[in-house]
Amino acid sequence: MSNATSHAVPHAGVHADHHEELGFFRKYVFSTDHKVIGIQYGITSLIFLFIGFSLMMMMRWSIAYPGKAVPLVGPLLEKVLGDVAAKGVISGDLYNSFGAMHGTIMIFLGIVPLAFAAFGNFVVPLQIGAPDMAFPRINMASYQAYFVGGIVMLVSFFVPGGAAQAGWTSYSPLATSIPTQGQTYWLIGMVLLITSSLLGAVNFLATIIQLRAPGMTWMRLPFFVWAQFVTGFLLLLAFPPLEAAGIMQLMDKVAHTSFFLPTGLQLTSLGHISGGGSPLLWQHLFWFLGHPEVYVLILPAMGIVCEIIANNTRKPIWGYKSLVYSSLVIGFVSFIVWAHHMYMTGMGMKISTFFQTTTMIISIPSVIILTCLFLSLWGGSIRFNTPMLFALAFLPMFGIGGLTGLPLGFNYSDIHLHDTYYVIAHFHYVVAPGTIFGLFAGIYYWYPKMTGRFMSEFWGKVHFATSFVFMNLVFQPMFAQGMAGMLRRMVDGGANYATANTPGTTGGLSDTMIHTNQTISMAAWCLALAQVPFIINFFLSIKRGKKVESDNPWQATTLEWQTPTPPPHGNFVKTPIVHRGPYEYSVPGRSKDFTPQTEA
Repeated sequence: MSNATSHAVPHAGVHADHHEELGFFRKYVFSTDHKVIGIQYGITSLIFLFIGFSLMMMMRWSIAYPGKAVPLVGPLLEKVLGDVAAKGVISGDLYNSFGAMHGTIMIFLGIVPLAFAAFGNFVVPLQIGAPDMAFPRINMASYQAYFVGGIVMLVSFFVPGGAAQAGWTSYSPLATSIPTQGQTYWLIGMVLLITSSLLGAVNFLATIIQLRAPGMTWMRLPFFVWAQFVTGFLLLLAFPPLEAAGIMQLMDKVAHTSFFLPTGLQLTSLGHISGGGSPLLWQHLFWFLGHPEVYVLILPAMGIVCEIIANNTRKPIWGYKSLVYSSLVIGFVSFIVWAHHMYMTGMGMKISTFFQTTTMIISIPSVIILTCLFLSLWGGSIRFNTPMLFALAFLPMFGIGGLTGLPLGFNYSDIHLHDTYYVIAHFHYVVAPGTIFGLFAGIYYWYPKMTGRFMSEFWGKVHFATSFVFMNLVFQPMFAQGMAGMLRRMVDGGANYATANTPGTTGGLSDTMIHTNQTISMAAWCLALAQVPFIINFFLSIKRGKKVESDNPWQATTLEWQTPTPPPHGNFVKTPIVHRGPYEYSVPGRSKDFTPQTEA
């Protein structure tokens, strides 16, 4: 059945009479409550984001000041990691490891769990009026697989040879030929992380389809729920090919198969393999996930921004159905654009034309979503609180990320820009000032519901202003570096890229481009300092933040604000009945400027 009328929720007090008080481990470590699991995902993913960001800061030191010891942590690196950090200097091998693990940690251990699992677990059941997820124990298993996968990834730094060095894409045959255990750990960790995402995706889809409250029809769902619904399908359909590919590459690594290793493979000597495999097959399987993955990152952030803009403009979101249909189109088309990452592999003109066409097509629903959010601001009585500031900043930042991606969608221009800093700038504009700003907005917005207290508005605005400035100072110059020809993955930032001795240039790149590395790196370290107010604010507000005066402090319309604060086990005092759409703000003739979905 589509609406779960049979799932009546007893009064919280009655519920407590029939259940013994859970111990610490059962309540917080092995919990099956979707809210606790959401908070577990949230805090764990924020910790991994900090670790991934720390790796980036050390890489930026190497790029800006090649051959110099890393200050403060240099001796520790040498003590822990050995020769790859001799005298505290980041070697080429260690730089490769940091690069591979930075990408892996930030995407698979940071942003995806925070955007999909943390916010989805806490908010989705509340917004659809469900007492919990459809499969609470599978939900718990999903977090545990994620946590173990993350630990395996971190342990790989300390095994002989260090962590994975073949990039976050782990291309064969390079990934198979590197004689280190770290690549094996990377593959095992990826299999665990993919398993976690698949368990979560099945759970979200079943929950949204089956456990909606009475009256919660599909077109009464908040857009955030739609975004999570489409994201669940993306994970469910795109991750299995990569999990299969990961297991096959693991077999190539440890069992001497050759799924991705060609006949006659020769590195220093002819490889002792049966051959017959295809390195291009790995690329196809990886990018078949890799491109839908971009929308796994961005769709939940779009959903968060939609909720916050509707609430803080005090007017209905513009073009609700357009938002819904656009997200569905994105979900479908994202599966037929993956080979625009592979123009350099020698594909024919007909195939490249097909993928150029689908890449341009998928930009249309993205622009529609952005347009709806921009138009929603028109005529609104805007409240410029911290969640709204981050949501507003998301719009132009994602716009820059999307527009700069268009040249990479055409094979003619991509050939010149491929593997340059332009690609880094484009992708990070989508993910860092784009997605991460959306996630910060969500943290500030739903924090009162999670804890019963507000985060400090003053320090929230300090966090926003400094992050906004330094994010742009980090990534904007990279467009110029990329167009000047500066390549990625160079431990010295391109200082010794070529042997040309042209006056006024260094290694074929202008002195200006090389010195820009120092400016970017300084901005990156300032960006790290800008997160200190957030970290202190986040943890200090749990005990000292201003208490909420009602269960609905933002005066919002959606169901999560109709529960007690924080929500008890089972969420609702009584089963909510939905009578209207999710964004009925400032309806003419009403006594107040918001009408909750439960109001008859």
